[in-house]
Amino acid sequence: MNKIRKGDQVIVTTGRDKGKRGTVTRRVDEQRIIVEGVNVVKKHVKPNPLKGTTGGVVDKTLPIHQSNVAIFNAKTGKADRVGFKMLSDDEKKQRKTRDNGIRVFKSSGEEIKA
Repeated sequence: MNKIRKGDQVIVTTGRDKGKRGTVTRRVDEQRIIVEGVNVVKKHVKPNPLKGTTGGVVDKTLPIHQSNVAIFNAKTGKADRVGFKMLSDDEKKQRKTRDNGIRVFKSSGEEIKA
């Protein structure tokens, strides 16, 4: 179970983009995620007439390690940690998911809606 998932609002805690907020657009692998508007670099691209692309300088969003971001709690307006609340057997049957727990904010205990 990943604590940070696609569609979550996160805030960057360390690095060049510290303090920026964005939405997780996708997970690259187990460790790295791509966050909208964070870790954007300029990339010089050669023209490729076979593919029909023009050359120039383009903005590219690179992955960031998930340990450098924290989930954003909209009620408090701050970064928060993620915990898991385990479900009973009856609740597992009702939810019909593979997860055996739901994600909650550590500070308030409220369920994370993603």
